[in-house]
Amino acid sequence: MQARVTLFEIDTLRIGLADALEVFKERVLPRLHQQPGCEGVMALETPEGKGMLISFWSSPEAADEAVKSGFYDEQVGEFTMFMRQPTDRQHYEVVFQELNAAFKAEATPKQP
Repeated sequence: MQARVTLFEIDTLRIGLADALEVFKERVLPRLHQQPGCEGVMALETPEGKGMLISFWSSPEAADEAVKSGFYDEQVGEFTMFMRQPTDRQHYEVVFQELNAAFKAEATPKQP
């Protein structure tokens, strides 16, 4: 599995973080679901507008194809007017993950 990490910084004077997330959900997420090999996405943010978008791909080829096809640049373009600076994109191989209900259940303290 591959992970693409996109670092960004939203200009919170132009758009609020909640509104930026709604734009992502409405404009980008439906298109991301249609991309071959895309297996999920995670968004992280700070109150100041810094953030990280992590998309998970079945293979390096699937992640690369989304870039080569222009899909990635098209989606970043949805936010250009809201950014303080250009985004930074990096690719990583996922070497460990534990993102499931069992993990959450094990991490939750048991009530006496």
